[in-house]
Amino acid sequence: MVDTLVVLASVFGAQLLWLGPHPLEVSSAPVSYTTVSVLLSGAWLLALSLSGSRHPRVLGHGITEHRLILGASLQLFGLVAIGAYLGSIDLSRGYFLLSLPAGTTVLLGARMACRSWLVAQRRKGSMATRVVLLGGEQENRRVAAELDRHPAVGFTVVGAHTLTAEAVAGGWTDRHSRRLRERLDDLRADSVLVTGGSHLQPQDIRRIGWILEPGRQHLIVAVNLADVAGPRIHTRPVAGLPLVHIETPQYSTTQKVLKRAFDIIGSATLILLLSPVLLALAALVRMSSPGRVLYRQQRVGQGGSHFGMLKFRSMVDGADARLHELLAEQGREGTPLFKVENDPRITSVGRWLRKYSLDELPQLFNVLSGHMSLVGPRPQRDAEVAFYDDDARRRLIVRPGMSGLWQVSGRSALAWDDAIRLDLFYVENWSLVGDIVILARTFKAVIAPGATAH
Repeated sequence: MVDTLVVLASVFGAQLLWLGPHPLEVSSAPVSYTTVSVLLSGAWLLALSLSGSRHPRVLGHGITEHRLILGASLQLFGLVAIGAYLGSIDLSRGYFLLSLPAGTTVLLGARMACRSWLVAQRRKGSMATRVVLLGGEQENRRVAAELDRHPAVGFTVVGAHTLTAEAVAGGWTDRHSRRLRERLDDLRADSVLVTGGSHLQPQDIRRIGWILEPGRQHLIVAVNLADVAGPRIHTRPVAGLPLVHIETPQYSTTQKVLKRAFDIIGSATLILLLSPVLLALAALVRMSSPGRVLYRQQRVGQGGSHFGMLKFRSMVDGADARLHELLAEQGREGTPLFKVENDPRITSVGRWLRKYSLDELPQLFNVLSGHMSLVGPRPQRDAEVAFYDDDARRRLIVRPGMSGLWQVSGRSALAWDDAIRLDLFYVENWSLVGDIVILARTFKAVIAPGATAH
């Protein structure tokens, strides 16, 4: 319904604004523009459906949904333009200059609004798929914990059906099917999620699918491919074998140039727009306590090189000398992520700056100079890098960022392992669209920082 309203408004709105209130005929074709608008609207809605942008598994999944909408819209108008050229039809440019950009933008915005509403409903426990986990005890716990941490994905775990090697030693039998069927009915479950580690054979999983009600219940299999994003995963059936292709991470010259250009344009634009804010914050820091306005701290950057990361000073002068003392008092010495709880060194202005991440704004100059990126793993101190294992060192492949995936996924509330895992996911699956989404989520986190901002 939302798509229909947006498409009709954009197409007929372009006709009205470009051609006026009186219907005209298309030159070189005995057809009125009202008929063209009807046909174009129907074709646009059909393209959105055929692209899969309305599939239940796509709705509410952000980047994938947006990519399909953009692809369907651009391809449709491209075909219309080619058809008009080949047929020598003088079609109004208003459809291409108004309908396409305005309609696509509003479509994306409307889908975002709908997704926000859907996510809110899912967080309340409604409009979600009720799943029963099927697998080993450890795997069931792991998958349940991950789904519980991300209620917005739309899976509510209503029960677990634990299997052991002994229980399925003789294969999946009718008795197993009957017990699982009864459990699904008792829990009113919509789907079965096979978590792995259950010693099930391929034919066993096939038989599990047979007991599900077609169209209402679904079989989901969790593939153990940690930190691999969807665009890198491709399935290909070969002689009945569902082969999964995993593309290796690629950092082409084009990608590097694109990311650097995005950083330069973005940081320069933000510096110009925020210059009055930067001057006002500098004055507040100057008045808060004696000391310099800007604080420069040595951090580890791309490839292990060092650079001076800039911040507005949020602590009293000489605060670094007390860090080890405070960590020792709180029992956090010798642990990664050197965060002091209820830090007495922070000034009153500094506490406010940190809550809204305003102390990080001078890092825009680090981005402009090439030491940092707008988005990437946060730069850390030498003492923290000393805790890195071989996996964690992959964070250093890319430039560190002002914001990153773990900053918008929990900030100070995340444990070290979770923060590293999210950073590695970003490094392995970088995309420009992903950076834009993270920046949008960063803006939201700054406006409404919540309890995890320190």
